[in-house]
Parts: sequence; structure tokens; C-alpha cells
Amino acid sequence: MTMSNSGISENKPFRIFVGYDSREDLAYQVCHHSITKRSSIPVDIIPIFQSDLRKKGLFWRGTGQLESTEFSFSRFLTPHLSDYQGWAMFVDCDFLYLADIKELTDLIDDTYAIMCVQHDYTPKETSKMDGAVQTVYPRKNWSSMVLYNCGHPKNKTLTPEIVNTQTGAFLHRFQWLEDEDIGSIPFVWNFLEGHNTVVENDPTTQPKAVHYTRGGPWFDACKDCEFADLWLNELEEYSKENKKEADNAN
Repeated sequence: MTMSNSGISENKPFRIFVGYDSREDLAYQVCHHSITKRSSIPVDIIPIFQSDLRKKGLFWRGTGQLESTEFSFSRFLTPHLSDYQGWAMFVDCDFLYLADIKELTDLIDDTYAIMCVQHDYTPKETSKMDGAVQTVYPRKNWSSMVLYNCGHPKNKTLTPEIVNTQTGAFLHRFQWLEDEDIGSIPFVWNFLEGHNTVVENDPTTQPKAVHYTRGGPWFDACKDCEFADLWLNELEEYSKENKKEADNAN
């Protein structure tokens, strides 16, 4: 596989856009901590605040009934926010990274417009963690973590105008691309809690990033979900470091 010189360089951190939802601030903080703590390469983590994008005139579409997060559509601005240059990643805030992000960037192949975990996934639940309706559609969860080849000609389709006016099907199913434009990443980088399983003595099934797609331990109703202990441990570590930094600043 070929590595993009424009996407990763010693002088330029790898850009990671994280979907931010005001109801899940803690999830965002822990996701951020889990990436930076384990990364052996420089990373630039940028939260996608819908309110900021609205102020800048980049996001103006109304909120649909089936949108379960504040970044349901703003995620597709990733190439635009990267000036259509190099590689960048978008990820939902409800992820916990357990491996070095460099391992993921090492998979980058410039022949693709995007790369993602190509789940074959139909959720059993009819609602999400906060009561939002659980929708079922082709390529479900593919858009929850995407490596974007921002300089790829086809991704120039993703202008603010298109992101604000196109349908959920067009965007979440990557309909601006052909199938051969979409590269595949091992499922362990978007390991769906409650859906994917770890096979004993098979290291290729061990999650490198857990996706709490049904709701994570930051919601009372999900405190006992699978891998909750890993998230809570990360939260404890983040909280201690945060307190230490605050104490040092005073």
C-alpha cells in the first residue's frame, strides 16, 4: 500500500475530526484522550461543533426527525474543512481507541477516495441510547469512522452546498463515489459493541477501537455494556490528568 505524503508528514499532524454532541461531552473528552495517549505520531484533533459551522455559514440545514446526533450531516464537511488536501479522518465521539493511530494511518492507500470499515450490520434495537429512532439502511455505520483522501477529485463533490442539501441516503451511503473508490479497513478499527465479537485466541478480532453505537457508559442505561470497564478506566485516567493540569495552572 502507498502512503500519502500529503496526509502524514513529520511536520504536519494527522487531522482527526471528531463529531461533537453537547449531550455527550464526556464521550468526546475520553475519545480525544484515548487517541492522543496512544498515538506515536503527531495528531490534530478537531471537534466538529455544529454551532460554529452555522456561525461560519458552512452548515445551515434543518434538523431532521431521524438525526440522533448533532453531527449526523456535518461530518461530511471533513474534506472541505481540510481544504481538500491530504488525508484526514472523521470519527464519532462514542469511540474508545485502544491502539496507536499510526497503525490505522499505515493502512492508507492513495488509490481510494475514502476508506472505512465495511460493516454488514442490521441493529436489533428499535431505538438508540437517548430514545432516538434506530434507522436501518445499507452501509449502516460505515460513515461513523472514515479516512478521507481529501485531495481526491471525487471528494470535491462534498461542498457545503451538497452537504446541506443532499439526502441522508446520498451522504451516508457514499453515493458520490463508485464502489471501487471505497477502501476497506479491518473491522477491529470500528468494533461495534454488542454486534462484533472477540474470538478467543484470535488476535485479529481484538478491538483496536470500540464503538459504543448502542450507547456508552456515560449514559446511566448503558453502564453495564460490553467494554464499559475499559471506557470507565480511561475516564478515570483522563479525569486525574485534567485535575493535575488544573492544579498546576493555579
